Formats: sequence, structure tokens, C-alpha cells
Amino acid sequence: MAEWGHTTSLKPIEAKDINTSSPNANGSCENLECYMVLMKAEKSAIGFICFLAGPFTLFENALVLVVIATTVTLRQRPSYLFIGSLALADVFASCFFTTSFLDFHLFRRSDGPNAYLFKLGGVTMAFSSSVGSLLLTAFDRYLCIHQISSYKVLLTRRRALLSLLMLWSTTIIISFLPLMGWRCPTGLAPPCSHLFPYINQGYLACWTSFILVLLVLILGAYALILWKAHRHESSMSSLQGAAGTGQARMRMDILLARTFVLILLILVGCWLPALTFMLADVAVTLTLAQQRAFAFCSTLCLLNSAINPLLYALRCRELRVALLQLIQRMWSSVRCNKSGQDVTRGLPTTENQTSAVLTEDEVPRSIQLNSISEIVNRQQLHVKT
Repeated sequence: MAEWGHTTSLKPIEAKDINTSSPNANGSCENLECYMVLMKAEKSAIGFICFLAGPFTLFENALVLVVIATTVTLRQRPSYLFIGSLALADVFASCFFTTSFLDFHLFRRSDGPNAYLFKLGGVTMAFSSSVGSLLLTAFDRYLCIHQISSYKVLLTRRRALLSLLMLWSTTIIISFLPLMGWRCPTGLAPPCSHLFPYINQGYLACWTSFILVLLVLILGAYALILWKAHRHESSMSSLQGAAGTGQARMRMDILLARTFVLILLILVGCWLPALTFMLADVAVTLTLAQQRAFAFCSTLCLLNSAINPLLYALRCRELRVALLQLIQRMWSSVRCNKSGQDVTRGLPTTENQTSAVLTEDEVPRSIQLNSISEIVNRQQLHVKT
């Protein structure tokens, strides 16, 4: 801080970048600028990522929610309730993370402790609910393969809604624990986190461990799905004994293995870097370069929310069919409104009724004759066939 008086000739942005990187000798910070560690080029890159991924994530997850909400058959099935919960969590993630992250790192907004912890609680709730919904989706698919005969009895719509209620209640309570009192007792000084202001390192360790346990359970469920599907295909091929079934079983195994590897790579690639920095923050003191690297790694969690609809929702055939039907209904309604406007343009207005008087039946009768002739022609074709 002693060097600050010699930097008055620098530009304002450069001065701020130098000031953001200077915690005290004991590791404590005087204000939130110690956490605003991004340089000008890094801010541009982060801003580009958030402005691109945020609206795209919001659009595709909102589209999934609309399709499930407007399709009765999908709303009644537990599988799509879990997918809808995942889409809702990712909608919250795209809104809360993008606005809070840009507000803090790009626009350098310094909120009070309660306001900051409320925003951070919204981000934590969104990501926790997203990972929890992924676990429920994996559990649903495991039951569908492992308990085929009793699946509908074990997982009813009522039980699915109850599990979602428990999930969201748990994530909301866990996410807002810092706002409710489990915060850093020394303000911004140790044992406060070097990644999140006002966050106790004990809470950060507990939340990180909670997310890691959920991710391990998700990967374990999909590994069991792969193993069970392989055993099922092996038993079916041994009963049939045909040469073609062996090739079909190999193709099925390859398809399931690709799906499992894809899910594994996405979950590990998007979540493990950020969680690793969080665990390191609990154990050691992070440098400024590591803090800046964490800012980029945290955007991978937003990228995971953008991939989830493509990986879990739009790969379902029934949801794709419902989406196409929704688009067709919207297009038909637009065309009907457009054709209705064209018909009304041809009708006489009240201003023209004084100059050109028509009988009440002339215009409607021409329209009725056209429609009646079409009906007669259709009936004749139907009789001939």
C-alpha cells in the first residue's frame, strides 16, 4: 500500500488493477477490492464468455421447461419432472451466476455482507440444485433398468414430487447458511476464504465435499446402469443364440460406454477444476494467479448448465417430438392470425359503408360458398374411395 502514492500518473483502470492485488501481510483484506483480481484483458474474456453462455443457457433451459409444462403426458412422468427440475436450476444458474459474476468482477460493485451473501446464496442454490437434479435423473434411469417390472410402483409421480421438494429444501437451507450466520467471524480476515468474501473456510469445505459426494454418486449410478445393461444384453444374446445379436449387443455396449464416458468427461471437466481450487483454498493460501484461474474455472460450471439440456433433455425422443409439436402449433396459430388479418382487410369498414352499401349476406355468402364447395368435394372424394 506504500507504493500507492507513486502510481497517481497511471490510468484509472491500471491503478485499480494494482490496488486489487494487495492483501495485508497477515492475509487479510480491508475491502472487497482484494477479491477483484481480474486484469483488463481477463475481464474482456470473462465478459465475452458470460454474455455468450448466459443467454444461450437461459434460452435452451427455458425452452425445455415450456415444452414439459405444455405437454400433459410429460408432466405426469417422473423422469421429465426430474429433467424439468434440472432445467429450472440451470435457468436460475444462468441468471444468478451471470449477473452476480459480472456485477462483481467487471462492474466492481462492492455490496455489504448481507447483500453479497444473498447473491452468492442464489448462485450456490442454483448449482447445488442442478447437481442434485442430475443425481435424481441418474437414480431414475438406474431404477428403470434395474427394476423394470416394479419401476412404476417404486417411482410414482407423488414420490418424484416429494423427492424434488426435499432436494430444493435441502439446497436452499445449505446455500443460505452463510446469510443465516455461518460466515467468517473476522470479516475479511482469516479464516475467511480467499475466493469468496465473508465465507468461512469450514463452510466452503463442507459445501465442496457435499458437491463431490453428489458427483461420485452420479458417476456410480451411471456405471451401474452400464453394467446392468451389459448383463441384460448378454443374457438376451445367450438365449437367442443368433450371430446377429452378438453384433447388436456390441453396438449397444459401445453406445452405452460412449454415453457414460461423455457424462464422465462433462461432469469432471466442468466441476473438478473449480472444486479443486475451493479445496485448495481451505488448505493453503492461494496466490493472485490462482485466484484469477479460479474465476475462469467457475465459468465452466455455467458451461455445464448449458450442456445439460443437450445431454439429458433433447436426447429424449418424446421431448423432441413434443418440441416439434409445440413449434407446429405456434406456427399454425401465427398463420391463422395472419390469414384472419388478410380476410378482415377485404371486408368493408364503417367508413366505406356510406359510399358502397352491401347487403349483409353478400361477403359472408361468398366465403361460405367456397367453404361449402370444399366440403362437398371432400365428401365426394371420400365416397369414391
